[in-house]
Amino acid sequence: MSHEFEVKDSGQRIDYPSGMRRDVQTGKARYDLIDLDFLERVAIHMTKGAEKYGEHNWRKANSQEEADRFRASAFRHMIQWLRRETDEDHMAAVAFNLAAYEYVIKRISNAGP
Repeated sequence: MSHEFEVKDSGQRIDYPSGMRRDVQTGKARYDLIDLDFLERVAIHMTKGAEKYGEHNWRKANSQEEADRFRASAFRHMIQWLRRETDEDHMAAVAFNLAAYEYVIKRISNAGP
């Protein structure tokens, strides 16, 4: 890793009583607002998928057909969640499938001719 980089900031700073100075958080993503228990449920779902299909298998998808498969699966799991089915963590499956769908759509839209 190159040591030639700068520490970026917004140009606005906040001073703390201790004397510490930091950049403001305005306009930055607040990852600390994500519920960690739900994030763990999604991670467990993905771990089980990795054990079944191979690590990062879902990242191989590169077509509209595959994206549509994630979308259909998300919808099916949402219906199962709404029906209060408990045979799987359906909401974690919804989150995974929506994230995978968005990943594939971004991937195929950035793929040039």
